[in-house]
Amino acid sequence: MVERTPEPVRAAFPVLDALVPEVLGEQVLTIEGCDSRERESREWLQAKIDAEDKGLKRLAEKITQAMAAYRHAYPLDTREADASVASAAEYLLMLERLRTDDLPRFEKRFKELLNENTIREVAAFQSQLMMEQQSIRDRIDTINRSLRDIDYNPGRYMVLEPDQTPDAEVRDFRQDLRACTEGALTGSEDDAYSEAKFLQVQRIIERFRGRDGTTELDRRWTMKVTDVRAWFTFSASERWREDDREHEHYTDSGGKSGGQKEKLAYTVLAASLAYQFGLEWGAMRSRSFRFVVIDEAFGRGSDESTRYGLELFERLALQLLIVTPLQKIHVIEPHVASVGFVHNEGGQRSMLRNLTIDQYRAEQAAARTA
Repeated sequence: MVERTPEPVRAAFPVLDALVPEVLGEQVLTIEGCDSRERESREWLQAKIDAEDKGLKRLAEKITQAMAAYRHAYPLDTREADASVASAAEYLLMLERLRTDDLPRFEKRFKELLNENTIREVAAFQSQLMMEQQSIRDRIDTINRSLRDIDYNPGRYMVLEPDQTPDAEVRDFRQDLRACTEGALTGSEDDAYSEAKFLQVQRIIERFRGRDGTTELDRRWTMKVTDVRAWFTFSASERWREDDREHEHYTDSGGKSGGQKEKLAYTVLAASLAYQFGLEWGAMRSRSFRFVVIDEAFGRGSDESTRYGLELFERLALQLLIVTPLQKIHVIEPHVASVGFVHNEGGQRSMLRNLTIDQYRAEQAAARTA
């Protein structure tokens, strides 16, 4: 009987013999009890197989979860392998490469490069942003020197005040950038310290590059936080010339009269032009661009606000081309070097005469005499 049993089955007999004490314990085998013992043995074996099978399934789940986490952390290294037990051989090859590459030997060099290259590049980037921030403050100082020499109102002058923005995204970005470099260049040799610095830099770089699913949001965020102009909010302070006390503070033009709004608008316009052109204070032959065209200028404003605007533009050495109706000529004329006089006879065609201001005044005088 045993001799006719296939070899693969006979090979399992020693294993089964070893399991008999565990399955039957102290029971004595008899012919009468063979059927019962066979059933008990089959049930015991099936329960053991089911338990082992559940254990294998749980182990397979843990393995695939670990594979998925590794793929998420290192997408470039695992792009050819999926998260399944069938790919175990590929993951074992990757493990073997990590061992044979002897990565601990390069750990010290990695830390050196982290400090010497990555952290220093971040520090240089931060320094550039700080320089741009200071450049804005310097330009505002230049504008304020011009504003101080002109009466905004009798006995008072205007000062532009740049303040740090309360915007949470800008504030958090600046804090994160500082955290990347604090202590790094003099730094600790602690492993946790180096890892923490690396992760801080990594988080910022990932947002600059655009993370999966938030690429557009990260793009807008990057443009916002790296534009140093967004780091400021601006207000205006009207002060007494005699002791620099503040008379009034302007964050907008709400609640102001028409004349006040006009003067505040001219102040903002002149300051914006001066900032945009990068005017050089006191330079007689500056290479900065200063030509400005203003259409329908000063047509509805008061004489006082018009005079203030023109004095401010002149103080900033802006070259103006003013297109304006005739009703403000008496205010504009003292600030004009030449005139282009447009006349339309009968509404058919326009004619343009170019005159210096002296020629214009001479013709006015001749016309009055006649």
